[in-house]
This record gives sequence, structure tokens and C-alpha cells, in this order.
Amino acid sequence: MGALGPPILFWFLIGSGLGASFRLPGLAAASDAGVTYMQYFFPGTVLLIVLFTAIFSTISVIEDRHEGFLQSVLVAPLSRQSLVLGKIAGGTTLAFIQGLIFLCLAPLAGLSVRPLGLVYLLTMLGLVSFGLTGLGFFLAWRLDSIQGFHAIMNLFLIPMWILSGALFPVSGAAVWLQAVMRANPLTYSLAALQSTFLVQGHSLAPAGISIAASLGITTAFAGLMYILSVATVREG
Repeated sequence: MGALGPPILFWFLIGSGLGASFRLPGLAAASDAGVTYMQYFFPGTVLLIVLFTAIFSTISVIEDRHEGFLQSVLVAPLSRQSLVLGKIAGGTTLAFIQGLIFLCLAPLAGLSVRPLGLVYLLTMLGLVSFGLTGLGFFLAWRLDSIQGFHAIMNLFLIPMWILSGALFPVSGAAVWLQAVMRANPLTYSLAALQSTFLVQGHSLAPAGISIAASLGITTAFAGLMYILSVATVREG
């Protein structure tokens, strides 16, 4: 409930508050089809749910260190890769399931997904869940304070989500901000999710970001987070 509640509340309140005043530049065709801001914000909310779940699941790394459980795991006869993969896979499963629960609300928001698009959507949801959980694990392993982890979340993870295009499209931002957003891997993860949703036959996918780029960068991000996490654990 802690991971699902705040994003759903944000989706409803922000979507309702900005719905009448927000326009979607770069999505003219979709706007003509009657796309609302709550529909545009829906994929970003899915991404936020995954992010919150990743944070909640990996913060236990710090708690395990304080309670001595982590030290017991480190001396167990198992590889560092297994330790990292097990922890990230557990968080990924939670994030995937909670994101899937929210996706069930898509028809109520007036969004539809084609059968093949659903396969792609679930694949991307799994990759995004793995990547964000890996990022959370990487940060949590290097920190010894839960308060510090929350500070990193507010300073780094939440702005990373905001600059993914979840709240406003890349094409509607200032030129310098567009460059920052295009350097953000979550921008491509969000674009992958947006490309699967349809409003009266029109896709929410942003212009200028191809499906191949979205899939490739999201996969690379997930793989990089796993590699960095394993390297961090091996360092001690």
C-alpha cells in the first residue's frame, strides 16, 4: 500500500489539477483525439510505482547490515552474483506485480493496448523494474544510513523520474532541459511504456524516440545496474 498509494494519489491529484490547463506539444494528433492529461500521466505513474517499490525493497539492505543478517549472507558459500541477483530479482518481482496491478486501471482511464503491444509492455515493465531495483541496490549498498538513502531519493531518484517526461513531454521543455532529459535513461523507459498505450488509435509515444532506442537503452541500463551492483558487492 505504501508503494501503490502515493503514486495513485499523485496521478489523480496532479492529473485532475493540470488537466484543464496542460497541453501536449508534439502530440498534436493525439490531442485531436481527445487525450487528457491523466491519460498522458498514466505511464509516468506506472514508472513511479516501480521506482517507489524499488526504493522500499532495497532499503532493507541497510537494515540487514545493521541487524547483522547481511554479514551472515556474505560469509555463506554462495557467489556475489547470486547474492545480487537474488536481491534484485525479489525487488523486481514486487515492482512488476505492483505495476501490473495499476495497469489494470488503464481501461478506466480510457487507454487501450493491442495484444502484441501488451507483450512488449510487460517485457519493458520487467526490464524497468530490474533496472530501477538494481539502481536502488547499488545506492543502498554504498550507504549506511536510512536517512541518507531518503536524501539520495529526494535529490537524485525523484528528479530522475521527473526528467523522464512523466510530468511533461520532452518536446515541451526548454532546449537545455531537453538535452538533460534525453541523457536520462528513464526517458527511454517511459517512452517504451507510452508507445504501448493507445487513445482512440493514437499512441502516446513521444516524437523522436524510436522503439529500438527505447528497448536498447532500457536493456543496457538494466544490465549496467546489475554489473555495477556486483562490482560494488565484490569491493566489500
